[in-house]
Amino acid sequence: MKSIRNLLLTLVSLAVSTGSWAADTYKLDGSHTTVGFTIAHLVISEVSGRFNEVAGEITIDKDTLATAKATIQTKSIDTQNEKRDEHLRKPDFFDAEKYPTITFESLKVAKDGDKTTVTGKFTMHGTTKEIQLPVTLKGPIKDPWGNSRVALVAETTINRTDYGMKTMMGVGDEVKIRITTEAVKAEDKK
Repeated sequence: MKSIRNLLLTLVSLAVSTGSWAADTYKLDGSHTTVGFTIAHLVISEVSGRFNEVAGEITIDKDTLATAKATIQTKSIDTQNEKRDEHLRKPDFFDAEKYPTITFESLKVAKDGDKTTVTGKFTMHGTTKEIQLPVTLKGPIKDPWGNSRVALVAETTINRTDYGMKTMMGVGDEVKIRITTEAVKAEDKK
C-alpha cells in the first residue's frame, strides 16, 4: 500500500514538474485582433479587407502554443466600400445569411526550432478543409493593467473556389490571409 502511495505521489510530482497542468487559456482581444485578406482584382491590382467581428481563444503550455480556435462573423466583412461589402455578403461570395461564420479549430501544433505550424479545420462557406498556419507567438508579458498577454501572427493562402465560391471574371481565386492578434489570459474560475 505504501508503494502505491509513493508511486502516485511520484506521478503527481512528475506531472507538476513537467507542466502538464500548466496550460493557460487566453481569450482573443477583439480591439487588438485583425483578420485581414488580400485578393487580386483585374489581374493588375489587389483589394484588401478585414473582418471586424472575431472571437476565439488560444491555449499556451510552457510558452508554446497548444491549441487555437476562432469564429469570424462573415457579415462583418469590411473592404472600406459598402457597396462591395454588400455584394461580398451575397451568395456570389460569402452568402452570409446561409453561412454566418467562418471557423478555425486546431488539430495539432508542430514546433521545429523557432518555427511553429498549426494544422486545423478551416470552415468557410459550408466547406471544411484542413489547412496549415505558420504562426509566430510572442509573450507572455504583463500589460500595464496587470493582465498576462500574448501576441500571435499567422499567414497563409487559400483558394476560395475550394470552399464553393464561384470563379468570377476579374476576381482572383487565391486569397492571402494575415491574422494578427493579442490575447489576454482568462481569469481563473474559483
